This record gives sequence, C-alpha cells and structure tokens, in this order.
Amino acid sequence: MAPRDPLYLHKETRLNLEPSSPALVVDLKLSAGSANGRGIKRPNGGDEDDKLFRKKNCATASSVYHRKHHAEPKSFLWRVLDGNTLLSIRCIDVCKTKKAPDASLVLNLRFSQPIRPTCLALSDPRDHDALSVFVIDESNQLYTIVLKPEHFRKRSTAEIADACKIQTIQALGFKAPHCLVAADDNLLVVTTHDGGIIRLDRSRNHDVSHQSWKETQFGSKGWGQSFRGFLKGSHTVRYGNIDMDLNAAASAATTDLGQYDSSFLLTVCLDHRLRIWNLENGHIFHTQDILQAERHPQEIGKWTIDPAQNNLIKIVGATEGKRLCVTYSPVGAGEFKFWKLEADAEEGGIAVDSYFKTSQLIPPPPPGPDVWTLADFTVAQNGPKGTQLWVMWKNNMTYRVQHVSFLPEEIDEAWRDGWSGVYAENSPVAAQTSSPCDPTDPAEKWLQLILYPGRFTNATLETALTMYEQGLGLTRDSAARHNKGLAEAICSVLGSTLSLERSSSASGGMDYDSFRSASELQWRRFYRLIELLDKQRGEALSLSYEPSSGLSWVVCADSLSSLRECSRLEQICHNPATRHEELENVSLLISTGLNFVDGFSDSMLEICNSVLRSELFENSTKTEDERIQYFSDKAAFWRQTSDEDCAQVTDALGPNFSLITLDLYQRTVQLMKATEDSQREHRYPLTDFGRKLAVKAIQELVELQWNVCFSQLILLVHMEFEFDTPEEALHNRLDIGTVYRYLISCLQRLSLVRWLVKTQLPLPLQSVEKPDYAAGLSPAASKRHPEETQIITAFEGLAGHLLGTAAIDAMPAALTSIATNLLAENSDTALLPQYFQCAFLMWNRPDLAAEISPYSEQDPFSTYVQGRVHLGLKDFTAAASYFKKAAYGLSRAIKNPDKHSSGLLNDTEWRLFYCGMPQYYAHVISLFEKVRAYSFVVEFAGLALQFINHTTKDAASIKTEIQSRLFNGAVNISHFDLAHTTLVAMTNRALQRSLLRTLIEKMCDGLHTAELVELPFPNLENSVDDILAQRCRDTIDIITDKPWHQILYSWRIKRNDYRGAAAILLDRINKLRQRPDADDVISDDVLDTVVTRQYLMLINTLSCVDEKQAWITTEGADNSDSLKASVSGSFGGLGKRKVVTLADIRRQYQGELDRISAISGDQWPLVSMDGEEMDLEG
Repeated sequence: MAPRDPLYLHKETRLNLEPSSPALVVDLKLSAGSANGRGIKRPNGGDEDDKLFRKKNCATASSVYHRKHHAEPKSFLWRVLDGNTLLSIRCIDVCKTKKAPDASLVLNLRFSQPIRPTCLALSDPRDHDALSVFVIDESNQLYTIVLKPEHFRKRSTAEIADACKIQTIQALGFKAPHCLVAADDNLLVVTTHDGGIIRLDRSRNHDVSHQSWKETQFGSKGWGQSFRGFLKGSHTVRYGNIDMDLNAAASAATTDLGQYDSSFLLTVCLDHRLRIWNLENGHIFHTQDILQAERHPQEIGKWTIDPAQNNLIKIVGATEGKRLCVTYSPVGAGEFKFWKLEADAEEGGIAVDSYFKTSQLIPPPPPGPDVWTLADFTVAQNGPKGTQLWVMWKNNMTYRVQHVSFLPEEIDEAWRDGWSGVYAENSPVAAQTSSPCDPTDPAEKWLQLILYPGRFTNATLETALTMYEQGLGLTRDSAARHNKGLAEAICSVLGSTLSLERSSSASGGMDYDSFRSASELQWRRFYRLIELLDKQRGEALSLSYEPSSGLSWVVCADSLSSLRECSRLEQICHNPATRHEELENVSLLISTGLNFVDGFSDSMLEICNSVLRSELFENSTKTEDERIQYFSDKAAFWRQTSDEDCAQVTDALGPNFSLITLDLYQRTVQLMKATEDSQREHRYPLTDFGRKLAVKAIQELVELQWNVCFSQLILLVHMEFEFDTPEEALHNRLDIGTVYRYLISCLQRLSLVRWLVKTQLPLPLQSVEKPDYAAGLSPAASKRHPEETQIITAFEGLAGHLLGTAAIDAMPAALTSIATNLLAENSDTALLPQYFQCAFLMWNRPDLAAEISPYSEQDPFSTYVQGRVHLGLKDFTAAASYFKKAAYGLSRAIKNPDKHSSGLLNDTEWRLFYCGMPQYYAHVISLFEKVRAYSFVVEFAGLALQFINHTTKDAASIKTEIQSRLFNGAVNISHFDLAHTTLVAMTNRALQRSLLRTLIEKMCDGLHTAELVELPFPNLENSVDDILAQRCRDTIDIITDKPWHQILYSWRIKRNDYRGAAAILLDRINKLRQRPDADDVISDDVLDTVVTRQYLMLINTLSCVDEKQAWITTEGADNSDSLKASVSGSFGGLGKRKVVTLADIRRQYQGELDRISAISGDQWPLVSMDGEEMDLEG
C-alpha cells in the first residue's frame, strides 16, 4: 500500500451535542457561598452572535468518563464551556437493559468562579450508585458534587443542595495546582507547579463543622528547593502565569494494581522522567527516563516536555497485581514505551520493567505534507486482537485517528505494516448547481442541505446568519426571527439581497437566469460562513476508549464522534487503491460504476433520478427488458457519455464486458445483505443517545449504498446497449432482468430510509419513566409548548424502538451491523409505510403521511390508510375512492387479522372490520361525520344500506344506525327529500319521532316551509302537527321568532283541517293583541292592522267549512288573560272549554274595528282597576 493511501477499517460517525429539546437541559447554579441548587432559565439560543459562539458552544476541555463499578448509566461526557464557568455533563450510553429508563438529561453546572480545566476529575463510588465530580476553581475551592442516576433521568433538582460540598484547599495558598487526579472516590491527588503533590483524603466524620477532605502535602525535594520553585530559573518552564518546575508532572495516572491496600501515582514530568509515588507515605520510589535514554546533564532543554501536554500516560489491565503502563514521549519524532507494572510484595511498591526493549515504537503520522502532532492516545489490552492502540493527531483544527492492534510477539511487524486509519467525512458537501430545467428552487436545495438532520446545529446557523446580516449592514431582529422560524429567517435575509429585473435583450422579459445565478452566489457565501463556524466546532480535544463495549470516542469542541467498524462495502469504497482478497472483481465493478456516474453533469443526474422515481413508485406492467429499454430511452445519458467514458468502462471490465457474470453480481449484492448475526434477538435496546448515533450511521451508510446501487443500475443499462453486434449484447449471457429487478428493490428500501432519516418533526417529549416509544400518541402533540416537544427524525419516532443489539461487548461492529441490517433488502426489520402513515396521522401530520404514500403497498389496509391520509388533507373525493377500494378486503371475514395501526384505530373501530360491508361502511361514515363531510356521509350510508340483508348480523340495529346517519347527513346538506324518505322508512318509532322534530326544525330554519308542507308523512301527520303546535305554544315573540303559526296554518290548510287552521289563527290574534304595536297602521287605511288582517283570514278560513261546523273551541277566560286563554284554548288546555262560532268571530272583528275607530277619533274608553271598560251611562 502506498504511503498516501491509508487503509481505512473504521469510520468516524460524528454526532452533534445540541439537545433535541430545551426541556432536556437542566441548569444548576453552584454558588461559592452556599451549595444551593436552583433551576435557572436557559439563555435563548437565538441571541448567539459570532463573538459569543465559540465561548458558549465550543468547549475548552472535554472528555468521556466511564464508570467502573456500575453499569447504568456508565459513560458520561463532560465539557467545560462559557469561559470555564460552566460544566456540562450528560450520559452517552449507547444501549441499556430493557427495563432501564433512559438518562437523557443534560446537567449544566454553573460556577461563580472559572474552573481549572485540568483540575477536574470524575470517580465512581464503589459502595453506592452515583457519579462523583471533583472540581477546583481559580479561587482554589474544591467542589465535591455527587450526582445520582436520577439526576440524569428527572428534572427535579431538590437534592442538589445536599449533593454539592465546597472546601477551600489551604495548601494551594502558596502553590499552583496543575492537575487533579481521582484515585478513587475517597482519595484525590493534586499535582502542583513545584513538582509536589497534595493528597486529599475524604473525612470519615460526618459533622458539618469538619472539613470534607484532609490535606497532606508531599514534595519531590526539600522545602528550600520548593520555595525556590516560585522563582524563575533554569530549572523552570513558563506556563501561563506560572513557572513550572521541571519535576512537576505534565501528565499523571493512578493505579492500585487491583489491591485494596495500596495506591500509586505515576507521573510523566516536564524533565522527561517517569516518577512513581506511593500515595500511602508520599515517597517517590522509582524515577527513570520515559524512553530509558541516556541523557547528557547539559541537554535539559532538549528533553523538556510542554506542560500543556497532559495525555502522556495510560494504565490498563485487570489482572490483580499487574498492569500495563503506556507512556508517550513528544520529544523529537515521538515514541511510545510500554511498561510492565507488577506489585512488589517485599518492597511494598511496584516493579517496573520495559516491554519491547529492542523496538523503537515511533507512530507513523498521517500521510501528506502537513505537520502533525500526536495529541492523545488510548490503549486496550487483552482484546481478541491483543493490545490495541488508538492515536489522535492534530494539525490546527484538523485531526486524524489511527489504530494498530498487535500481539506481543508480532509488535515489530504490526507496528510497521498494521496501522489503519479512521475514515472521516471531511470534504464539504455542496448543493448541486441549479439550472433552468430544475424542478426545485435553489433556496429549497440549499435549505435541504443546511437543515439536514445532524449536519449543523441551530446555534451555528443562527450565528452564521447574524454574521451575514452584519456583512450586509442589516439590523438583526431577534424577535421577528424567532417568530418566523430559522428556515424562513434565512430565506428572508438572503432574499432581501436579490431582485428580479427585466432582461436587457430585445424581448424585455424577466431575467430569471441572472436571478438564479445571484441567488446561487448568496447561498454559497452564506454556506461558507457556516463551514467556517462548523470547523471550530470540530476541533478535537480528547480521545477515549470504553473497555467493556470496545467503543472509542473522539471528543471535539462541539461534537462527539464514535469510531465504528467499516462494513465490507465501506472498506471497498473508502479504499479504492487497496486489493481486497476474494473481492477484487467486486471492488472493480463497484469503483467502475461510481466513476462512470461521477462524470455525469448535475442536470443529467437530475434526469436519471427523475426516471428512476417513476421506476420505483409506479406499478409497471412492462417486462424487465422493456423497463430497461424505457429507462435508457428516457434518461438518455448516452448523449452526454463520451467515447473516453465508455473506453474506461471497457478497460476496467474487459472487452464486451467479459468480467461481468451473474456470480459477480451475486457477490456484489451479498455485501449489502444482512448477516445472520444481525438478525438475532435484541437483548439490549438502544438509548435515546444510541438511537441518534445509529441514525447518524444509517445516514452515512444509506447514502453510500444508494450511490453504489444507483451507479450499478446506470452501468447495467449502459452495458446492455453498448455492443457492436446483437450477438454480443449482455442479455445473451446474463439474466439482466433479475439484476435490474433486485437493484430496483434495493433502491426502493433505501429511498424510504433516506426519507425517514432526513425528515424531522416535533414530537412530545416522552417521560423517561415511560417506554421509549409508544405508538398512538395524541394529536394534541403538535400543539404542545416548544419546551415540551423534541425535534427528532421521523425514523427515531417511528422505528427507533426497533433498534438494539444482542451483546454490548463489540459496539463498533454492532453499530455498523445495525445500519447494514436495516438497509438490507432481506432485513428482519420491517419498515411498513402504512403503519408509519398511521403514526403521522396520530401526530396530526397528514402532510408527512402523504409524502410516503408512494412507498405504500397495495393491500386493503394500506389502501384504507391512503384514504385516511387524504381525509386528513381534506381531499374527500380521493379519500372516498380509497375507502371504496379497500371495502371488500376489510369487510371479508378472515382468521386472526393483524390489528396494528399505531393507535389510529381503537378496539371499537377494529370490531367494524372483517365482519361485513355494512359495518365497514358504518366506520367510514363516522370518519366523514368527524370532518363534517356530510355529502360523503350520505354516499356511504346509501352504500351501507344496499348491503344489509337477512344474513347481516344485527341487521335491524345496524340498519337503524345507518338510517339515522343517512338522515343526519342529508339534513346537514339540505337534502330534505332524501332525509324525508329515510325518515319515513324507519321502523324505530321513538327514533323516528325524534328525527322528525329535527327535520321540521332544519327545514324551517332553511326556509323550506313550502317543501315541508308538501311532503307526505304517512302515519306521522299527527306527530308533525303536534310538533308544530308545540313550537307555536313555546313562541314568545310572535313577530321576531320563526313564523310557526303561519307554518302550522299552511300545514292544516294543506290537509283540509280548516277548523284547526282557524284555531291557530285565533291563537296568533290573541298573541298579537298583547304587543304594544298591535294597533300600528300598515297601510293608508287606519283600520288596516296586523290584528284586523288576521281576523279576516280567520273569518275566511271558517267560511270554508259547513255553517254547522264553523266553530272552534277555546278556554274560557277573561280578556285580560287572553294569552293564556288562547294558548290553552287553541291547543287543548285544561281550562274550561268554550265554543267560538263564526258569528262570534265576526262580532269580535267588528268590535276591533270600532275600537280602532274610537281611538283614531280620540275617544278613549275608561278602564277600571280590574281592566274592564266602565259604562258611565249606567
């Protein structure tokens, strides 16, 4: 392998550290005067600007601590932010046991004084399940913080006051601390600038008046030399504001060799020596050069180590009495040294011996002309591959990670040839260049790129937007930006720089090309700002390794990267110059396809993708050969394929593509299939953090597999039509239809996964005490407060709960296996679009459900779900069509039907499926009723009634229910003829009478009284009369209320009930006479009033019957109580009945005329106190 072509066996998967919800962040303020903890409001991320971005978002120090004695939670990421005043801690466990709750909270501990980043240590108490955090701030106060797992699971911070203790370290009054190391939960060691150490032992006394820690000082030399350490001299190194003694420790580590009665401190000092301290008595019992080199006494400067390099020693091992110590010397080219540590029972110390004494272990830097510095390393021992060594190189903001594993007897060979690299996606991603034929706007393309999940943080985008606004001289409006949303704010700011002008050509049309080019230019400028900020976030700070899982982490300023194993396909694609045993031809086929498509222009790629979409989502009746011909004709990429491109394919695959065989394609396809190991039971589900990590790995792998499958599809079509004679055609010796069909099948699944992992949506923040994922959440989810929701990918919300691993001891391979298994065409993880659509509907997102409709299957339930999707989109016509298509399949009885719907259907609704057409249509009717689409209620109710027969179970009750819904639907759309027909056909008399009242009132409300009067009501006429009479009886204001008296009058006249019509007129007259405007003249005739007109109608009505029958009955009452008399008399009240004849009515009419004439002549009658007119002549 060439020096410039490292072998990539691992892949870096970078994860942003921005929480998915503000509710997951708990801010705790630790006061120096007291340890009271209280929640404080989190600062608004929208107020970030370019000056504060690095301070607030990029850590100055960060690493991962792995607990030794307790497993859940196990790994914690700590970061020092905001001018060293904020310590952020979160759990980064990838998986958990099934019953364990997630620890998803991020604890932000804010200090009143800046803390010393090198004076921070974490420990795992052996006796109880907790995480101990020890911090020394710049005022030399030691913070002891005990965090329980519940602190990372619940937002409650009531116990934080008891969890934090503060003590001033007196010994640091005249010494400067350089490093803090936690030997265990009860023993801390502080290394100082003068080469000494301070041992801190936890006090056993629980009295609050006593100090929590007992201080003991030990020096590497006498008091006189220690005092002179404060003075500048030849034996000191300037570091910050302190002169560090050469005996001071640059890096330190502790070990007890697995024995409870001993504790040792190993330090790599600035003078390039290894010193071992016995922490029991403070003695240094071993000192030697870390390379065992013979040094001249005058060459002090040559061997001096920079105090900033504090990652020079690691101790690993689990065998009692034995440990492996690895030191790194940064002097010269840099060299590792491996030391064997064994307990010395006689001396009570450690016996130190060097491994590989004859080997010079200088790590090879990454290839290239750049100057690299080894910044950190980790070691793992006794693994399946022997000892493993991970090293991290830095060059300014750039870093590289390398790995080597070896057995002791093979160290020289492995060190020379066994190094491998970690592949990282460092090349910037840019949107495709826009062209006039593009179906999408440039802004849409760039937004998809910028807002792709996990690519950039919101703080990065907001800061870049602020910098862009400052460059334009614009004033930032944070409130308006917050109300708009980030995407809208970006488009608004960038759009303010553009204007669509008319072309200077003769046509004078709009110059869209210039507008498009100007838009592209502004987006690229904005994207460069984003890349500038993102580069700062990617500065590597430390390297960590977790022994139990085998997972390595690269901790960056504002991101975290896991190092997972490359899949076989990734190894081929990321190592194109490497010869792969048994897969050489497979590698050649894959690289040929990728190189062939890589020469396509952006416009040609867009055309090919457009043709591919029709192949993926449209049900074609063509044969495979016809589909390949169709693809070639529509894509027509051969028009842009040069002879040189074709020659490169021929050179790689041989004349007439002789290298291509069905076996070669089968071996290529095998790289993308799920292995048997990946399909075992998942004993350990992924945590929330683990799911985000898995989604990131899936995002990386799905793009790679998509490119491989897409390029192979294009290459296959190219080879099929690239021949000189028909006999040389590829299909003559290869079943290209099978290959084409399989590639299309793979691309269909990959397309769905691509959509799932790039689509984001807000979902309710699940309580950590509840299961990770429960389908069927309330539609109110989308209406929650932003702090109660989290922004996650659709894949996490829909299928994240399906991810897990069978074991936790090989997580680098397990993460890759999870991704490859999910993407494989033969995966055991079913991605069923219909259930995803159900979940989207439950989340009130029918728009997203519609986006995955092309992936939906054609079975009855999937068809039904499409109807529900269109129902949510208010496309009722399309919804009705889908419901009808699914009717037969969902109404036919089957055994043990699948009743999964992500909570969309409850048990009551499921009982209406698979038991007949009427029941199914009854369910559909209820759906349209909920959205008030009553025309479709009527349509489906009519269909349901058609299928009710003697074989229908509970036919009578179902028919009554459907008739009721049909009636209600018809009434709501004013289809009164249908409502009347349905009502008359009902056999349930109680329901019939109730709906009759509804029909009458609705028709009267809609001014359909003429139609009401004309409708026949067999056996219901008396009921109609009673209902109308009741409404007349209930009428208070006869003028402003509905004309119930007139309606009842018309009803009775239509049915020749003249006496009944006369009775209702008499009641109307009596009620009119009670109004103060009863005597108002309504024409030129003073005798023409509403009362006199009603009298005339009454007289005419009674005149229509035989003279002997020209009478009506009313209640006997005084005129003063005429209202009560009219009501009871006209409608059969309980008072004394009185007969009123036509002659009586005429006299009353004449009396009314006389009364009006007298009033008009100012002849007012005298009325007594009881309301009777007084006769003065008597």
